[in-house]
Amino acid sequence: MSGSIDTIVFKFVSDGNPAIQALSNGELDIYNGQPTSDAVAALKKIPSVNIVSGKLATYEHWDLRMKAFPGEAEYNGIFAAKYGQKSLDLRRAFLLGVPRQEIVEKLIAPFNPDLPVLRSWTVMPGEDVYDQVIRSNGSQYYEGTQDQLNKRAIALVKKYYPDAVKNPIKINVIVPGNNPRRADEFALAKANLRKIGFDLVGDVRADWGSQLTNSKYDASFFGWSAGSVIQPRLTSIFKSTGTQNYAGWIFPAVDKIYDDLSSPLSRTVVAQKYISAERVFFDNACTLPVFQFPSVTAVNKDLKGIKPGPLNPNTVWNYWEWTY
Repeated sequence: MSGSIDTIVFKFVSDGNPAIQALSNGELDIYNGQPTSDAVAALKKIPSVNIVSGKLATYEHWDLRMKAFPGEAEYNGIFAAKYGQKSLDLRRAFLLGVPRQEIVEKLIAPFNPDLPVLRSWTVMPGEDVYDQVIRSNGSQYYEGTQDQLNKRAIALVKKYYPDAVKNPIKINVIVPGNNPRRADEFALAKANLRKIGFDLVGDVRADWGSQLTNSKYDASFFGWSAGSVIQPRLTSIFKSTGTQNYAGWIFPAVDKIYDDLSSPLSRTVVAQKYISAERVFFDNACTLPVFQFPSVTAVNKDLKGIKPGPLNPNTVWNYWEWTY
């Protein structure tokens, strides 16, 4: 307990601009949010502030609904698992059309050019088994130039909707509101998916988190943040009964894998379990990882001991070391 801070007051804001102004005025000592080029430029102009950059154990992903979340209305949308091969082909086409490389280059590289397009949900680039996992987890299906991916996607769509490029299929998407980076991400996705026959209809909501279980949405995109590196990792998201399995992904084989991961295993065996679980989700076109989050934290220069970490709680994990 080397620090001297007695009280920490949290302020949750829905718009970064007032937060940056408050930091400039001395009303805030620390600000951490999803960075945009304009926000970082504004932060750099504040003489009383230091900027600490890094990366988080948080990943952005696009999810497609397959079944209803318990208690919600039945899902009858275009991606429903009950439609068999047709819905699988259309899910694959949709995910092929998410312009991941463009999203990373335009929205992430300006803050951390070393973060690649993400190819795993369970492990992040730089972890000891990341390269091993991505070699065999099925992510290769979604690799290639966007032109190549679009050609493959169009071929899948035209099997069922020959005229889709002219008369696109409407896809209802829940879009996180008050978030400039997500607005830009949606715009990039909408533009490219329109080329392959999908018309993304975005419902921009500040309360998007409470709507993720709603069966009226075919797709969603947001970030999952890790709070630990325990062996099972994503049980609540990927198990059939997981409380955060919002999109109705039900795979008994995956449930068995996560049950196995609840017991101590060698790292080699753990990596193989991750590969087996992720292969199910890639093969069934349920969800697609996009990028690992870059981190930008602005701190009052008089406040010492701030060491943002990749795991939740990213900024305040070492509050006992803070001091003025």
